[in-house]
Amino acid sequence: MRLALIFCVLALPALADVETVLEDHILPGHQRLVEETATLAETARADCTAETLRPAFHEAYDAWISVSHIQFGPIEDRALTIAMTFWPDPKDSTGKALTRLVAAADPIVDQPEAFRDVSAAAQGFTALERLLYDPQPDADYGCRLTRAITTELARKSTILAEDWPDFAAQMRTAGQPNNTRFQSDREVQRALYTALSTGLEFLHDQRLGRPLGTFDRPRPRRAEARRSERSLRHVALSLAALEELALMMSDAALPDTRNTFTIARSRAADLDDPSLQGVADPGGRFRVELIQQAVRDVQVAVIREIGTPLGITAGFNSLDGD
Repeated sequence: MRLALIFCVLALPALADVETVLEDHILPGHQRLVEETATLAETARADCTAETLRPAFHEAYDAWISVSHIQFGPIEDRALTIAMTFWPDPKDSTGKALTRLVAAADPIVDQPEAFRDVSAAAQGFTALERLLYDPQPDADYGCRLTRAITTELARKSTILAEDWPDFAAQMRTAGQPNNTRFQSDREVQRALYTALSTGLEFLHDQRLGRPLGTFDRPRPRRAEARRSERSLRHVALSLAALEELALMMSDAALPDTRNTFTIARSRAADLDDPSLQGVADPGGRFRVELIQQAVRDVQVAVIREIGTPLGITAGFNSLDGD
């Protein structure tokens, strides 16, 4: 069940440390994404074979997952989220889009500006993973398509990084007469808290929930980035990034938040199942459920120790009974 945000008018405490979040989390995270996707694109231009490109792919994908919870600001304004990674993909839109391009040997892959308009399902990291980890019927075309996708990832990452300083300035000047984006400091707090809350929700419901499915019908093939065995890696990276954001958002001690994040990270580190395919086995499923429950405990702690003191809380109805 989705975790519905409810904004309450409560006494406003000390402001979330917006400057620290910007300077130590958001801005450097996007700069790292620029650097890693640039390396990825340069590597693809020099040698687009899967074996050569996979290390740069992993580094770039790591950088994206580490900022993917920041779904406000430039990425929202530019509508680039699904073009960076098209997942969840319940209808296999990525597979279908890539199949159409390859079957037609569509020359659009050699036209950078035109390629920007192809289906988002054929762009981004999820499409690139297919090219690097699935057999390619046409190696030459697969190479050209790989170069088109990596070039676009680098371009989009640069756009986001270049847009962020101006958006950060709007966050810093909330409530000033010329600021039409943020009317008050409270609105900035809400944006950051929403990123944290929905990031945890996505981790619980999608990254862990989708492969878990139900006890009678687990869905291991729905695990994110299972082909490249990155599913568990995404869980660990998300926990690390979300913990960093959470601890920057308050100057309080946050003992429950720290403890629950530690437990969740420990359980993820102890799981030897990189693609989460073990959910099909009762024992493996139980261990993934333990991680999911730990993430739920993090959500509850974040509500109590960060959201409520900031005057921003979440409905507990979706957490009842967990």
